[in-house]
Amino acid sequence: MSTDTSLANDHLVDPDCIFCKLANHAIPARAVFEDDDIFAFEDLSPQATVHILIVPKRHIANLAATSDGDLEVLGKLLRAAAVIAADQGVSESGYRTVANVGRDGGQTVDHLHLHLLGGRHMGWPPG
Repeated sequence: MSTDTSLANDHLVDPDCIFCKLANHAIPARAVFEDDDIFAFEDLSPQATVHILIVPKRHIANLAATSDGDLEVLGKLLRAAAVIAADQGVSESGYRTVANVGRDGGQTVDHLHLHLLGGRHMGWPPG
């Protein structure tokens, strides 16, 4: 992974990462939430009526790559999920948040992200 030492919106980004590009507005996205640290947008291949991807603007590969220094942004990811779920109208009926880690975990983009899924019943166990 290459990590650019330049700053975009005061955050380190990977210039080759599609989620960094989306979060920093280098390419368009259907945004649903944004603050200084978090960006959320509609998934292009939704797996539920509501399927939002929530990413930190700073590049972090996945949960396994986090440290104690990432606790604040991890909390902000979860809080953003709750706010977005309310905005999308799925707080009352329920929703699922998922963070895939690594190839076997189903991670296809090497940038930490939460999937927020709602608007339909979620079975257990997931596939």
